[in-house]
Amino acid sequence: MAGALLLMAAGCAGRGSEGVDELPDWALGGFVRPEGVNPVISPDPNIKFYCPMRQEPVGWMESDTFNPGAVVADGRIAVIFRAEDNSATGIGKRTSRLGLAYSKDGLHMDIQPEPVLYPADDGWKDIDWPGGCEDPRIAVTEDGLYIMMYTSWNRKVPRLSVATSRDLVHWTKHGTAFADAWDGRFAETQSKSGSIVTTLKNGRQVITKVGGKYLMYWGEHMVNLAESEDLIHWTPQIDEEGKLKGILFPREGFFDSALTECGPPAILTDKGILLLYNGKNRKDEKGDTRYPGGTYAAGQVLFDAEHPDQVLERLDTPFFRPTEDFEKSGQYADGTVFIEGLTFFKGRWYLYYGCADSFVGVAVCKQK
Repeated sequence: MAGALLLMAAGCAGRGSEGVDELPDWALGGFVRPEGVNPVISPDPNIKFYCPMRQEPVGWMESDTFNPGAVVADGRIAVIFRAEDNSATGIGKRTSRLGLAYSKDGLHMDIQPEPVLYPADDGWKDIDWPGGCEDPRIAVTEDGLYIMMYTSWNRKVPRLSVATSRDLVHWTKHGTAFADAWDGRFAETQSKSGSIVTTLKNGRQVITKVGGKYLMYWGEHMVNLAESEDLIHWTPQIDEEGKLKGILFPREGFFDSALTECGPPAILTDKGILLLYNGKNRKDEKGDTRYPGGTYAAGQVLFDAEHPDQVLERLDTPFFRPTEDFEKSGQYADGTVFIEGLTFFKGRWYLYYGCADSFVGVAVCKQK
C-alpha cells in the first residue's frame, strides 16, 4: 500500500522543502491527505434505521457525517463516526447517532447499515435524548476491551459518557464519566472530549497506566486531567478551591485563542505524554490574524510523564488546518479539521477528522 499511495500536502505549518512538516522531535508528523479519497465518509439519505425513540424509520446519516474515532480491530481499521439525521436545522439541533465503518487499507470504507450507539428507551435516555450520542474517542486495552468516550447531549447539558464493547458492535453504556466523583459534584457539569492515554506496545496502540492509574485528558474550553482505576469511573483533578483544575488554556494571538479541545487518545512516548488537540481561532482582534476567524485547526502539546498536568512543550502553529473545499463548506463554513481518531496501522499513523461538521476525512503519516 505504501508504494501505491499518492499523497497531497496536508496544509500544515512549517513545511520543509519536501512539503513535509518541520516539527520538533517530540511531535507527530507530517500528515498528508491521500490523493483522491477524501472525504472518506459522506452523508447518505438512503440508509434507514428504526429509531426506538421516534418509533419510526429515520435516515440516521442523512444530513451529516463527521467527528470520528478510530481503532485497529482484527487486522483492519474500525472508524466510529457521528452521523446526524434530518430532524432539524442548525449545529446541535439534529439527533446524532454513532455509525461504524471498516477499512482494510485505512482509506476506503465499508459502512455498516445501522448505528452502533444511539439514544434508546434505556436508563440513559434522559442524558442521550433528543440530541443524541456525539463525538466518539475510542481506545482499546491489551486484552481487547474497547473503551469509548462520547458526549451525551440532551440539549440541556452536554456530558462526557462512557461505553464499553468487545466487538465494536454491541456496546454497554455506563453513563457519565464523572457521576460519582467528588460526591457527585460534577455530575451535572458540562463536560466533553475524553482522550485516554495510550502507548505503542509491540506495534499495537493500547491503553496504558501512568503512575499506576489510567489517565484521561478532557475538556472543550480548556484541557483538564482525570484519573481512573477501571476506565469507567473517572475523577477529575480539582484545585485548592474545589474547582476543576485546568492545565491547558486558549492563548490570545494564536490559532487556539478561542478554545483548546482534546482530540484523539493521547500517547505516552519516551519524550512524555503527547496530546493532539483542536484549537479554535477567535474572530476578534485577540485571534491569530494568520488564519480566518472561527477556524478549527489542530495543535500538539507535550506533558511531563512524571507530572502529567505539567506542560513541557507546545506548538505555536497548527500542524494540520483546513485547506480543502470539503473542509470549508458544510455546516461549519469557517473551516474545520476536527481531529478525534488516531490509530497506528501497518507502520503508519492514520488521523481521522471531521470536515466542517459534515464529512469525515483522513490524513496519514509514517512512523518516525
